Amino acid sequence: MKEIKLIKNRSDIGAGTRGSDMGVDAIEIAAINQENDYFNRFEFEDVITENESIYNKVNNSFGKQIGSVFNQCKRLSNHVKVNLQEGRFPLVLSGDHSSALGTISGVKAAYPNKRVGVVWIDAHGDLHTPYTSPSGNIHGMPLGAAINDDNLDCQINDIDRETAEYWDRMKNIGIPGQKILPEDVVFFGVRDTEEPEDKQIEKYGIKNYMVAEVRYRGLETCVSEALEKLSDCDVIYVSFDVDAMDCDMISYGTGTPVPKGFDQYEIITIINQLLNSQKVVCVEFVEVNPLLDLKGNKMAETAFEVLDAVTKTIENL
Repeated sequence: MKEIKLIKNRSDIGAGTRGSDMGVDAIEIAAINQENDYFNRFEFEDVITENESIYNKVNNSFGKQIGSVFNQCKRLSNHVKVNLQEGRFPLVLSGDHSSALGTISGVKAAYPNKRVGVVWIDAHGDLHTPYTSPSGNIHGMPLGAAINDDNLDCQINDIDRETAEYWDRMKNIGIPGQKILPEDVVFFGVRDTEEPEDKQIEKYGIKNYMVAEVRYRGLETCVSEALEKLSDCDVIYVSFDVDAMDCDMISYGTGTPVPKGFDQYEIITIINQLLNSQKVVCVEFVEVNPLLDLKGNKMAETAFEVLDAVTKTIENL
């Protein structure tokens, strides 16, 4: 039976809208309201945050709050690395998705000689860099940093020296250099990308299982194929951004909602099948934003439903 450690990372400084820092607490409230003792059953660690940095007047316009996001990812990386080295299964609950760079870096630091695969369940590709990002929000860049490709062919921004230096430091969190090969990334549900990301997806042949394909061909078939694609990877990290789910059907309680997504039962099935491969060493939940939820606490309740279901699978590994 796997010992689970919850890592709570209440940071939202990589996002364009505030409020995902409250996502972890919203998920806990969802559990309490269901009279579920989930959050009493597992040991947890809180990652120190610097959300107040949002008020800093320093503006790296193409890498907003990049200094603080770097610090945050470095801290999270350390939490993940230590728990993996001590034989635990880190279940990471984060605010905005920039955190994924910290988590991936922590996984790679714990297994420096192993090949790390990533299953990215999200509406967005998050393959931007400060050189290509239209918004400068770093929650759109974690995979860009993890694959260590600045995508200069698609450069639209001239960034200043400080931003460039921080970006280089971000790419070297945990251990120096590339954390994952781009061909070891599989997308589920990505349906809102910009041209620089499309170029990267095409360049590296990143497979994207869009919702329609998954429903047409069958979940089990697509997940089996994804695992086959990652068969050379020793360990797998699963990143679940709640905006992978259908905002019209579930909730708009996330920073960048996109319609025509999965439902929670499909997400549970995808993650559980991945877990049953025995290769998954870490799962992360991100981007629940209760401030944007028009249906009470619906997004957090749905995220908790997924969390509770996949946790039972992890416990039985």
